[in-house]
Amino acid sequence: MSLWQHIRRSALLLPLLLAACAGQGIQGASSERDIARVEAYFHTVDLKAAPFSQVWPDGAVGSGELAYHPGYLDMRFTAPHPMTLHAEGRHAVFTDSATGAETRIGLAHNPLGLLLDNPVHLGGAVTVTDIRHAPGVLQLSLARTDNPSQGLVTLRFRDSAARLALYEVRIVDERRRVTVITLGSG
Repeated sequence: MSLWQHIRRSALLLPLLLAACAGQGIQGASSERDIARVEAYFHTVDLKAAPFSQVWPDGAVGSGELAYHPGYLDMRFTAPHPMTLHAEGRHAVFTDSATGAETRIGLAHNPLGLLLDNPVHLGGAVTVTDIRHAPGVLQLSLARTDNPSQGLVTLRFRDSAARLALYEVRIVDERRRVTVITLGSG
């Protein structure tokens, strides 16, 4: 078998492996505490004019300010040029002022939709697929319980003095394209 065939075969199995991992979920008292802390964070978070940077799947970089609270996301890009992404509930609209293009996106099958429930609940329709700890960092990965191959969202929090602060959201879509949003100065 050639290297290309091996890579292609592995890529075809990736959705099945992701689905198997996502279906298992995370269990244990420590995990339950981490999940409860993240849910509590999302119940109280209210970001306004938070600076962010974003790396798209093709490596292009953008930046701007965002506003977020459960059920609502508004991203206003200033670089590479003015653009907006406004999401509420189950729909998002992306507007590119350079081209005048407007794209409507359904979030029911988009990984971003995992963060737009109000309230955000990390159970039932959402499965926590992985929890990791590093000094001062808590990381959770999330997928849709009924169809984990639709994508994965990984949240990275600074964890200091028992307080969480979200600083990175990594979104892997159904085609395995990765978008990374970093909050703060990047």
